[in-house]
Amino acid sequence: MIVNKKARFEYHFIDTYTAGMALQGVDVKDIIDGKFSLVDAYCVFKGNELFLNKIKLLLNRKELTKLQNGLIKGTTIIPYKIFKSDKGKFKLELSLAKGKKLYDKREVIKQRDIQRQNEKD
Repeated sequence: MIVNKKARFEYHFIDTYTAGMALQGVDVKDIIDGKFSLVDAYCVFKGNELFLNKIKLLLNRKELTKLQNGLIKGTTIIPYKIFKSDKGKFKLELSLAKGKKLYDKREVIKQRDIQRQNEKD
C-alpha cells in the first residue's frame, strides 16, 4: 500500500472516491516494488476522462461529473492511497479536497503533540 502522508496535513478532504487504474506493466512493477510515489502526483481532466499523471483512472460517469462540478476555486483532486483490492487489482483512493491555511496546519501539529504527550504519560 502506498500512502500520500502529506495529503491529510495539507488538505481538508471533502469527498473520497475509489478508482480503478489502467496500468501498464512498468507501472505495476513500480507499485509492487514500492518505487511509485503519490507525493508529487496530481489528477487532471482531459476531456471527460480523469488521469493521474499519465495513468487513466476508471470511474463511472456519475462520479466523474461530481468531481468536475466540485472543482471550484480553492479545491483540487488529491490522490491519497494506492491499495490492492480483494480481487487483486490496484485501486486508487482519491479525494476532492480544499487546501488548509497555515493556522489550520499549526492546529494539527499542536493536537498531534498533545496526543503524543498523553501517550507518554
